[in-house]
Amino acid sequence: MTELDAVVVGGGFYGARLAFMLGGLGQRVLLVEREAELLARASLRNQARVHNGYHYPRSILTSLRSRLNYARFSDEYADCVDRSFPHYYAVGKRMSKITASQFSEFCRRIGAPLTSAPAAVKKLFDADRIDSVFEVEECAFDATKLRRRVARELAISGVEVALKTEARRVARRGDDGAVVTLERDGDEFHVECELVLNCTYSRLNRLLVDSSAAPIPMKHELTEMALIQPPPELGGAAVTVMDGPFFSMMPYPSRGLFTLSHVRYTPHCSWHDAGDTPIYDGDPLLSSRASRFVHMASDAARYLPAMRGARYVDSLWEVKSVMPRSEQDDSRPILLRRSAEHPACITVLGAKIDSVYDVEDALRKLLATDAPAVGAHA
Repeated sequence: MTELDAVVVGGGFYGARLAFMLGGLGQRVLLVEREAELLARASLRNQARVHNGYHYPRSILTSLRSRLNYARFSDEYADCVDRSFPHYYAVGKRMSKITASQFSEFCRRIGAPLTSAPAAVKKLFDADRIDSVFEVEECAFDATKLRRRVARELAISGVEVALKTEARRVARRGDDGAVVTLERDGDEFHVECELVLNCTYSRLNRLLVDSSAAPIPMKHELTEMALIQPPPELGGAAVTVMDGPFFSMMPYPSRGLFTLSHVRYTPHCSWHDAGDTPIYDGDPLLSSRASRFVHMASDAARYLPAMRGARYVDSLWEVKSVMPRSEQDDSRPILLRRSAEHPACITVLGAKIDSVYDVEDALRKLLATDAPAVGAHA
């Protein structure tokens, strides 16, 4: 049986980054990913926005952490981000949870750069439905470039990567450590380790329940990001309408397209994980779905008429997972929770891609103090 210091389950950006961190500390680390590539699921199938605080006016703490992490991420991964496009935030007149003046004051409080959009840009919006339009500073990441860089860094740090490999369950090894059962090509094998990091995002509870551990209350949504060719009138700009049942259009650098998402139409269905119900695997929902692009674009055109010229290309389907409290205050908390049944196993739930720095800090503190659980906010 192989003996390691740590097994990290889940080869998305969070799992890969934490494996790299542990490898840099001299630990023997195995990173397990059931897909054929790293960063192939939630890290790839998303809006690709690097948040700079603007998106969370109802959660000052989340916004402030975004501001700090934005600068750090965009500097460290400068070779993986696209800054070439202008980005405009428009505030709706009706159904918005904030006004334009409130949004402006919010940005001043968190120190987020904000200027009035050029007159030519403002004219593109329906003045009867839009209160005001601002230009902001926000970039997008290229998941393909990020994957290549992550793979290089893992190799340098000595982390072993096992692709097409799934962690089936975790068992206790005496009073400390764990035995992880892995499966590859239908064959099971076991590894012993001192630490297990469960970084499987929408499948966190699957591993916990299959290990006879208590699940974490979570909400899941089947989401669609429409991939589009944007209207030429926008000149390659990103657009986000705040703060309610509106839309957002962002560059998607890895395919040279844009994503179109909508608060009302992007979620196709939802379900909850709870201790008294079976854990539902949403992966079968990812295929054979009908796109809601027509509904997204039609509603977006009410606020930005040029959106009638958007052209549908494809859709990104993924299961999005959040803790239920995020539904109330729009916060994006991170979570590190040690399993009571398997003390060597720590479940990690991130939020935005740059929240990984908060996760790293929290994990270092948890490992240093050997506390039973730790939670932080991003």
